Order: sequence, then C-alpha cells, then structure tokens
Amino acid sequence: MTLPSPINHQDLLLDLDTSKLPLIKNALPGVDIWPLFLDAENGLWVLRARFQPGTTLPMHFHTGTVHFYTTAGCWYYLEYPDQKQTAGCYLYEPGGSVHTFHVAEDADEPADGFMVVAGCNVNFDADGNFVNIMDAGWIEQAILEAARAQGMATPRYIKPKRGAGFSDEQ
Repeated sequence: MTLPSPINHQDLLLDLDTSKLPLIKNALPGVDIWPLFLDAENGLWVLRARFQPGTTLPMHFHTGTVHFYTTAGCWYYLEYPDQKQTAGCYLYEPGGSVHTFHVAEDADEPADGFMVVAGCNVNFDADGNFVNIMDAGWIEQAILEAARAQGMATPRYIKPKRGAGFSDEQ
C-alpha cells in the first residue's frame, strides 16, 4: 500500500495554546471560556472552560455526545451528587442524557476542563420549562458578544472555512 495523497494540504498545524490566549470572562454567567473549535454547520463545539464556585448551569438535554476532561477543581451533576468530577476525571455523556452541572459554592477553586460536544444542549429552568437551545452557533455568538463587551479583539479559535455549497465551487 502506498502513502495516500493529502486531500487538504497544510502549511502549518492548526493549534491553540490556552496558556497564551486571552480568557473570555463570564461568556456565560460564572463561566470563563477559551473557545477552541466552533463548527455551527456540523454542530460541534470544543471549549476549555473555567466554572466559578457557585455556578449552576440550566438543566439540559443533550442531543449528541459529550466528552469532558476535568483539569482542575471539582464539579458534579445535581442528579449525581456522589459522583464528583475532579482533576484527571474523564466523563462520557451519551446523547439523550439529562442533567444539571454544578460547582459547589464553597469550592476552593474554580472547576476547569476541556469539552468536546456534538449537537446541542436543550436547556430548561428548575420547573422543567424550555429556556433555549445552546449549540455551536449560539456559543459562538455568546463568546463574540462577551469579547466585544469586554473590549477584546475577536478571539482566536479554529472555525471551518467551508460553508454549505457545491464541491466544485472553489
């Protein structure tokens, strides 16, 4: 077998170093974000996020899978209070799962982690009423609005360049 020809030529690697990128503070209430990869067309979002103590996200239903690796701090789902996620924990969430993300108010430090999310989160309030749909496009708009409000330049993240169209339109 011979080495295949590359379909997409790369002159450089597409990489990001979150230790050198600016943090977008409160991109969501209590959540600081480094966007890494946002693909609204295919419904895929990859983030590094820092969740401040006392942060509770809305209860949500996942339409796709989630991979979450915790790098610091501690968090858990309110529905599973005995399964705390701490530095070094990897969590896989299947599509169709429902839960409520929480960082304890008395936590010693923020929870920090890296996530790969396919599809969207359908968010609900505490009474089970629909709130909104959070997908890659929504996340991108929230990040851009938060960056503008903080006087930041457009954050650097990887975004597919090709939109919907025909393959023979170069």
